[in-house]
Amino acid sequence: MSTIFSKIIKGEIPCYKIAENDSFFAFLDIRPMTKGHVLVIPKHETDYLLDLDDQILSEMIVYSKKIAKAIQKAVPCKRIGLMVIGMEVPHAHIHLIPINAEKDMNLSNPRLKLSEDEFQQITKDITSELENI
Repeated sequence: MSTIFSKIIKGEIPCYKIAENDSFFAFLDIRPMTKGHVLVIPKHETDYLLDLDDQILSEMIVYSKKIAKAIQKAVPCKRIGLMVIGMEVPHAHIHLIPINAEKDMNLSNPRLKLSEDEFQQITKDITSELENI
């Protein structure tokens, strides 16, 4: 059975897409830890990040770096935190989270509830910056 992420890639479930190429897909987390929280996933469904082929994993990190640079330009923050948990969806993924302090990545923090307009604006802001990278 396809994961929710595979369904997002196929367009069966809507998302706030940031970018995609032949191998990877990036989109806003709909339950973000902070504004601009993006998920980067491989298009090939693999449960655990460290089970990815070394070449794909390397390319995914480089792809995530490009997305992170765009997020950092679009969202006021000191850094982009990277988190790999891998328990919530059985599809490898990297969380890119704009942070100003380590506590911003605390999993016990309440998740933000953003409006449709806020999601759309964040998507526009990040994708605009991505064009310049």
